[in-house]
Amino acid sequence: MADSKFKFKDFGDGIAGTFIIAAALLTPFLRSRRTKWGATDAELHRSLSSDDLVPHPKWGWTNAITIRASAAEVWPWLMQMGQGRGGMYSYEWLENLVGCDIHNADRIIPAFQHLEVEDGIRLHPKVSIPIAAIEPCRALVLHVRANTQTGNTFDLTDTIPEKYLNMSWVFFLDELDEGTTRLISRWRGDYNPSLGNALIYRVFTEPISFVMDRKMLLGIKERAEAVKE
Repeated sequence: MADSKFKFKDFGDGIAGTFIIAAALLTPFLRSRRTKWGATDAELHRSLSSDDLVPHPKWGWTNAITIRASAAEVWPWLMQMGQGRGGMYSYEWLENLVGCDIHNADRIIPAFQHLEVEDGIRLHPKVSIPIAAIEPCRALVLHVRANTQTGNTFDLTDTIPEKYLNMSWVFFLDELDEGTTRLISRWRGDYNPSLGNALIYRVFTEPISFVMDRKMLLGIKERAEAVKE
């Protein structure tokens, strides 16, 4: 019976997420609000170390949420993220419709509490984003910079390939006091200019990613605060 309840909740959340995604796609004029959901002006203008990985982004966002828990209590939820691990705490039903095989955990899983730089966090069985930096209880940085024709990586000092994607995603914990933490999610993306890429990333991918990112932040908040109750 409990499993049925959870499955029904996942389905209900997925339906709600579908409507939110549709609304986001149909309201491009609200983009400026979506790209700073929950973030303060100070957080929007705050420089994070991961910013240097994508110095000239063509799209992205800075979203944030307040969690009634310490950074040390929020950190384990970040460490176990990923497909085949603790999930992404977002719209699981929607993710699985496109083959992600995501299963969101509602508890801390000790076996998934170890990550190292260059490990990958999977969003899908075939899609993994490498970890560029880990600062315990502070920051988890994901980053990929690649020639999209060959799959080879390159440095910013190299000749930029004709077709490329440079993307960073940081989860940053700013502890305000022992029981309150701000979780900031910042995504920055750069790509070779083309009408097709503009449509793919700015018109379609960005609104959908915002909806999933927002739900993820809410999911982490719900889980971290529930442990304290």
